Amino acid sequence: MEKLAPNYKKIFTDILIEKHPEKYERCHPILQKEVLSMLDVIKLNQMIFAAEDKGTAEFSRKQRSYDESSILEILAYQKRNGYNNTQVASKFKLSRNSVAKWRKIFNQ
Repeated sequence: MEKLAPNYKKIFTDILIEKHPEKYERCHPILQKEVLSMLDVIKLNQMIFAAEDKGTAEFSRKQRSYDESSILEILAYQKRNGYNNTQVASKFKLSRNSVAKWRKIFNQ
């Protein structure tokens, strides 16, 4: 059985056209990608809905899930920039324990 994923390109395009047309130009380069990664979705969400209160931001962070390609992209970013787990966790608003677990799983 095939796993269905939401069409994030359509969702974000509709939101931008209907509610935030002034932000469309800034988000357009990301929406032009063939396939959006989870990091792209998070980046678009931050660009469109930047003004969040602390409670909303914390709830949103806890509800995130990352696919394997996004995890590998985060780990590659860490290696490329020479960051430790704490620095990467701070940059992507993750738990440093999550980063350590991912490194252990993917032998990075």
